[in-house]
Parts: sequence; structure tokens; C-alpha cells
Amino acid sequence: MVDPVLALLAFALLAAAGVGLFWPVGGLIGRLRRLADLDERVRLEDAIKHIYMCQRSQLRCSLDSLAGRLGTSRARAASLISRLADLRLVRTPSTGPALTADGERSAVQIVRTHRMWERYLADRTGVPAGEWHAEAERMEHALSAAQVDALDARLGHPVWDPHGDPIPAPTGEMPPEPGFGLPAAEPGRTVEVLHLEDEPREIYDALLEDGLSPGARLEIVERTDRAIRLRAHGRSWNLDPVTADNVTVRYLAADEAADTTPATLLDAAPGRTVRVASISRACQGAQRRRLLDLGLVPGTAVTPELTSAAGDPTAYRIRGALIALRRSQAQLIWIDPPDVPAPQEAA
Repeated sequence: MVDPVLALLAFALLAAAGVGLFWPVGGLIGRLRRLADLDERVRLEDAIKHIYMCQRSQLRCSLDSLAGRLGTSRARAASLISRLADLRLVRTPSTGPALTADGERSAVQIVRTHRMWERYLADRTGVPAGEWHAEAERMEHALSAAQVDALDARLGHPVWDPHGDPIPAPTGEMPPEPGFGLPAAEPGRTVEVLHLEDEPREIYDALLEDGLSPGARLEIVERTDRAIRLRAHGRSWNLDPVTADNVTVRYLAADEAADTTPATLLDAAPGRTVRVASISRACQGAQRRRLLDLGLVPGTAVTPELTSAAGDPTAYRIRGALIALRRSQAQLIWIDPPDVPAPQEAA
């Protein structure tokens, strides 16, 4: 004979399991369905953005290019295009998928959200530059148009993202993109960097390590089919054409020179006082404000005094205070040649 208590307990467990699985709001199946719907929406929005960026760059969009961009199969890419066509966001002529007017408005909003969030990360947070794009890729699917407009007002209505890309206006207008690709720059001319393409990540990181950022000034020393030779901050180096194609520049006037400051705070010898020339243009947002708040403005005297056993951070005497700076911060501070004698120790 079945024990009624055990039978009741078994029924209660089965009921609880059923609620956990099938409850519309909090059940596991409901959550999985919402995740699947979210994943589908993200893929559709990513597809719209890819088609839009192809059109902006005057490149032909295809199922292969879409599949490659989304990291999915060609069949899955075709299914996404079909779904977007059903939603009247995409047309499918023989030349490849193209956005309708409604599709373009949707794409511009996604791009606006992405670039506005990158601007926020650069100006208001300490997130490293190499991580801005990936963070914005996630947030472009999460923020509403009203939230982006509020962020726009909070940031003072910026026109450019931190890479130099234009931020679409709330009405959808896109500011013109000035400049030309670095590979087209003529030897003997000085240029200013307007934009760094942030994809692929490996090339973007390499450009940052070379000290490039919007606003940097470079002298074009030589150009061949295999490399472009640049000079700035007292050093010369080569960029291959593929990497250089990720850099947009403009010519400077004849009397405007390339950046010439040859050393950063990392080059200052222990106990030797140097003066700040400038903070790198690559340093933006919260990190730049912190350095400025510490008094690291042009002309400030700085003396390296103590280095940790691991070599990082180093304590610097700045305006009478001993302040620790990491190597990643010190390399953003350009200095004039040492010209101030080190302070004498008290007897």
C-alpha cells in the first residue's frame, strides 16, 4: 500500500517542478524562450547594422559577408534576411540585401546608441580604450531611444565618438566624415589623425600601442607599396598598408608640425626633476581628468622618487605631494627635456 504522506510529498515535488519549468514569468522554459527571443532580436539588429555599414562604405553586402560578420552559417544569414524582408526593413534585389527607409532609420538608431555609449565610456569611466567597442556592442541592443537621448544631453550633445566616428543626430542626420585614408597621404606632409577604425580589435590595439589617437600629428616620411614611414615624438616607424587603412587623417597647414615631444614620464630618471609638456591625446575621460586634478598640466615639475619592488607603480613628487602612478598612466604624460635640478635632501 502506498504511503499517503509519500504520495503527497511526491505530488508536491512534481507540482513545484512543473511550476519551475512552465510558469509564464519565472519558469525555466519561459526564461529560455525570452533568451531565445532576445538572441533573435540581437542577430536581426546586427544584420541591419552590417547592411547599413556596407552601404555607408559603398561595399556590396552578401549572404557570405553577413554570415562572416555574425559568425553564423550562410543558411542562418539567409533566414535573417528573409525575416527582415517580412518586417519590411530590407529589400532583396539581385545586387544583394539593401535597407528600406524604415530599415535605415533602425540602423541609424543602433549606430547612434553604439557611438554614444563609446563616448560615455571614454568621457565618464575608466574603461580602457581597447574595451569600448565590445562594451558598446552589448549596450546598443539594451538602451531605448529615450535613454540614448538622455545620455546625449548629459554628455553635452557630442558630435564624434572617441574613435572619430560621427554620432548620428536624434533626427537621424549623420555628420559628414572628413579626411582620407592614411595610405593616400603624400610624403613630406604633416597630417592629423581624425579617426581610428576599432575593428578588428588586434589592429586597433596595435595602433594604440603606436601612440595613435584622434588628434595625433604625424609626419609622412616615405610611402611605398609595402609600408608607410611615419615620424612623431622623436621616433620613426613603419605601418603596413592594411593597418594604415584603418586610420583617417587630414592635412595640416605648412606651419603646423608633427608632435615632437620625445619622452614620457617613464623616461624620467629617478631623482631627476622634469616638467610636463602635455598629456597624450589618447588619454580621455575620467583618466584625463584625474591626471589634471593631480596638477599634471604643462609646466608642472615632477620628480620620480620611489619605485615599488615590482617596478610598478612609481611614486612621483608632484606639487609637494608624493603620488603613485602606474606605468600605463606615466606613459601618457609627455615631458620636456630635463632642465630642473633635483631637489636637495635636507641635512
